[in-house]
Amino acid sequence: MTTRKTTPRARAALAVLVSGITLAACVGCQSSVNSTPSALDNAPSPSAPAVSVGAPSTSAAASPSPSASPSTAAPSPKPAANALAGKIVVIDPGHNGGNAAHATEINRLVPQGFGEEKACDTTGTEGDDGYSEHQFTYQTALIVRSLLQQHGITVVLTRNSDTGVGPCVNVRAQIGNDAHAAAAISIHADGGPATGRGFQLLEADKSVGGGSVDSASHRLAADLHGTFADESGLVPSNYVGSNGYEPRDDLAGLNLSTVPKIMVECGNMRNARDLALEESSSGRARIAKAIADGIIAFLQSK
Repeated sequence: MTTRKTTPRARAALAVLVSGITLAACVGCQSSVNSTPSALDNAPSPSAPAVSVGAPSTSAAASPSPSASPSTAAPSPKPAANALAGKIVVIDPGHNGGNAAHATEINRLVPQGFGEEKACDTTGTEGDDGYSEHQFTYQTALIVRSLLQQHGITVVLTRNSDTGVGPCVNVRAQIGNDAHAAAAISIHADGGPATGRGFQLLEADKSVGGGSVDSASHRLAADLHGTFADESGLVPSNYVGSNGYEPRDDLAGLNLSTVPKIMVECGNMRNARDLALEESSSGRARIAKAIADGIIAFLQSK
C-alpha cells in the first residue's frame, strides 16, 4: 500500500539529490542514505546468480574410407539463442516484516525526488483477517523470481527476508539503478475501501531518468496491464486511477529510478474477493505469473 499525498517539486534540487545517492546495488539491501548508523545500514554484499551458457557438445566423426562416398546429411541445427539470458530484473517486494517494531527508523525522512522528502518506509496494510501486505509481497516476489530464472534472467531482490527492516524507499530505487536493470517492479497490495476491487499500475509523473526512461516505464506498465487482465484473476481498479493506471508524483521508488520501473498494486486487501486471491497459494501463483509474463513481454519487445 502506498500513501497518497501529492507534494510540490523543487526541480533545482535534482542535481543535489542525484549526487547524494551513492549506495551500491545489493540483494536484500538494508541500507540507508544517511550517515547515521541504524538497523537499515547493515547490507550484505551483492551476489548475483551466475548465468552459464553451455556450449554445444561436439563429437569426432570417424574418417571415411577412401571408397566411401561423401556424407550428404545436413548438419544438426544449432539451438536457438535465449535472448533473455543474462538480462537483469529487480523485484522489489514492498515493506518488510520488521518495520512495525522500528517506527523511529522507518519514519525518518529520506529523499523522495525533486527536492521533496518522505518517510523511509511504512508497515503496509493487511486484510481483515490479519494477512499482511509485507507477507504477500515477499511470497509473491519469490514466485516471480523463480519464473524469471527459468528463462535465464538474473533476478535481484531488494530484500531477502520478511523479518528485516526496510530498506528505505530511496534505497530500493538505487538498487535497481546500480544493477542497471532492464526492468524493475515494485510489488504491493492496496488497502482501499471494502467495495473497491482491482489492480493498479503506478507510474511516476516523471523520474530522474528522464523522458526515455519514463516512456519505457509506460511500456512496461502496458505489458503488465495486458497480462494482469488476462491471467491474474483481478480486474482493473474500479475505485482509484483510470482503467488500472495511476500516475503519481510522490513515490520515491519511482521518482528516483534511472531504469524502467513501475509499482503494481495487486488488488485491494480490504476487499474479500481480492484478498481471497492474494492469500491463497493458487491466487498468488496466478498473480506472480501475470507479473513474470508482463516483464518477459517487455524484455522481448526491447
